[in-house]
Amino acid sequence: MASQKYYVVWKGRKTGIFTTWAECEKQVKGFVGAQFKAFASESEADAAYLANYEDYIGRVATSGKWREASIKPLLPSICVDAACSGAPGTLEYRGVNTETGEQIFHAGPYADGTNNVGEFLAIVHALTWQEKHNIHIPIYSDSENAIAWVNTGQCRTKLQHTPKNAILFAIIRSAENWLAENELPEGKIIKWDTNIWGENPADFGRK
Repeated sequence: MASQKYYVVWKGRKTGIFTTWAECEKQVKGFVGAQFKAFASESEADAAYLANYEDYIGRVATSGKWREASIKPLLPSICVDAACSGAPGTLEYRGVNTETGEQIFHAGPYADGTNNVGEFLAIVHALTWQEKHNIHIPIYSDSENAIAWVNTGQCRTKLQHTPKNAILFAIIRSAENWLAENELPEGKIIKWDTNIWGENPADFGRK
């Protein structure tokens, strides 16, 4: 039986604390810039609702599990992840320093996106960021699809092109063009092992 969760919505159609994902989703799905997060206890949710969303973004219960693992991720490195409210829905993604959790970059929100698209763009963003700063360190993602898409140089999404996501598709094409023009070092993009290390440090800490 799944444990009870409490969903804090700081920004949405209605704000407050909700006890089911269905109720939370009504407030945030399709709402541009929605701010929400799940908590394991009512007391945690109460405290979070009185605080700021920025204080809690990325703070996931198992996000530090990797520190106690016998086999640890490579450091220094970058972790990337995406969050999407719906499918399609409002999309954002980011990259963080694996060891410190410090946010390196953040993109979005974009309308009519999918999580896989966000994961793909997050990896490419990390690659271009490293090139710009002349840094060469591993990139971790927990999305096998996104890693495969990057390795083949194509975002194989079935997402329908709409007027709302025209900007997102332009970014996808730009990412694919960059991949076509640059050779990826072998072993640079690595699958984050959630079973061993817990949640990806870049996780947005939502549903």
